[in-house]
Amino acid sequence: MIKSVIIGLGDIAPVHLAAIASYGGAALAAACDTDPARQKILPPGTPFFTDYRAMLNEVRPDVVHITLPHYLHYPVAKEAAEAGFNVFAEKPLALNYADGLEYAKLEEKTGVKICICLQNRLNATSEKLREILLSDAYGKITGVRGLVAWKRAKQYYDDKPWRALMAKAGGGNMINQALHTLDLMQYFAGAKPKQLRGIIGQLLDYGIEVEDTAAAFIEFENGVTGLFNGSNANAADVPAEIEVICEKATFTIRYQTLYRRDSGGETRLAEDAGSGPGKAVYGNSHEKLIARFYQVLETGSGEYIHPADALPVTWLIEAIRESGLSGKTVRF
Repeated sequence: MIKSVIIGLGDIAPVHLAAIASYGGAALAAACDTDPARQKILPPGTPFFTDYRAMLNEVRPDVVHITLPHYLHYPVAKEAAEAGFNVFAEKPLALNYADGLEYAKLEEKTGVKICICLQNRLNATSEKLREILLSDAYGKITGVRGLVAWKRAKQYYDDKPWRALMAKAGGGNMINQALHTLDLMQYFAGAKPKQLRGIIGQLLDYGIEVEDTAAAFIEFENGVTGLFNGSNANAADVPAEIEVICEKATFTIRYQTLYRRDSGGETRLAEDAGSGPGKAVYGNSHEKLIARFYQVLETGSGEYIHPADALPVTWLIEAIRESGLSGKTVRF
């Protein structure tokens, strides 16, 4: 039986709690948050701590779920890994690429396993599209496009002020709302980014430090180009859209459905699950990814998303910001 603990009981924690509960070979051993009021979301009788170090020392879990504000992801994961605990951590990997590089070394240094929650890679539409692209059945990939149009009212930042601060959030729309879309763009492109030119700004008069809107033209090492647009100034949360242009067809994921367009018209190929923990606008594959990681912990073999896999999107976010501030092209 896998003994799990969770550090941080914010917005995403219930998704992790549901995934742990649904896995037949795991049990929630304890949870931690600095606010005792948040323990009300836990199953009755769950041991609760306000100090994660005390919890880790007392419980000695098999895996630590990290669902904390962004600025705590890398420091707490580093501490847990160095203490010998496996880690399942929410995105983003880190606030910057330099910390991300150090994060990527932790598995080899400590011998533990660390999974980063880029769950949209496991959506049914993403897996089907990835399979098609790897087959080369439709020729070379020439371009990818990502669009994220969500709504974030000022209350979103007022409720949790760290979201508005660069030193604690690491950014706005890109690192919070659009990270999964940027990750899938490079994942489908099939190569690391080579260089990009980006713009960032604020369309909403909220008085925050982080961007609410960003755009970028990205060039990848294999010649694929990418166009990204993201904003929190939309009238509502609309599911992110991804498009991949190949020589013989164009593939689009929109409203959780994968379509192929070619000379024969448009064909529906796959749909994401419509239920389960999570929000439709960012995918419901937490449970699938957590189960896959737990199976690796049980068997010692299998695939999961390593910290190194999250480095490209970490660089993209930092580089778009750098380019937007400098007005210059940024090279990998």
